[in-house]
Amino acid sequence: MTEHVLHPRITDTNDWVTLVFIMAFGIIALTKSVYENRFEDFTKLIFSDKYVRIYRDSSHLMGMFSISLFVVQIISFSFFIQILLNNFGYGSKTDWILFIQIFTFVIYFILSKFLIEKIIATAFKIEELVEQFNLQKVTYRTYVGLLLLPIDIILFYYESILKNIPLLVLYSIVVMNVLLYVYSIKNYRKEIFSKLFYFILYLCTLEIAPYYFMYYWFTKGSV
Repeated sequence: MTEHVLHPRITDTNDWVTLVFIMAFGIIALTKSVYENRFEDFTKLIFSDKYVRIYRDSSHLMGMFSISLFVVQIISFSFFIQILLNNFGYGSKTDWILFIQIFTFVIYFILSKFLIEKIIATAFKIEELVEQFNLQKVTYRTYVGLLLLPIDIILFYYESILKNIPLLVLYSIVVMNVLLYVYSIKNYRKEIFSKLFYFILYLCTLEIAPYYFMYYWFTKGSV
């Protein structure tokens, strides 16, 4: 009688990670070749606000340039989250199923938040202000996502890196986002002060509460 031995399916492999990174850099290269001048202005975002001044129309959010870099941004942030989970012992950084779950969650989170922002902005009658604020916020967040991509590669392939490095990167991202919010508020301070009450409600509802609840859920779940 033949004895059948069942072997567990192996999901931890580095091959898919390499393919994902190659795809991300392929999207960046293709975007650069198609939108050469715009991409060049975008890469100088940290030194100059020329890109923000030129592409300040909210219609640019739905263009192929923004969509392509949005995909790269999602890949970058999703993989960084997976590295953090691996660092805390909640998953493996080579688990492609976990990556798909994180990738899907990040997309739904950002798109759902964007849709709710549009609804609340319409209800508060601050659509134009929120559109301009969001456009600048999305632009800088995409830029941070691109900067994070090579860091993801280093954190993944170099096992000798200290375990607190991902946390330092996380803290740096949080600080950068806070500074970007302050910068955005400064740029639109006249419009914000004219509708300060509604903007504070918007800020508390959609820019503070979601991240607070995620932090609370994560910290309580780790006890």
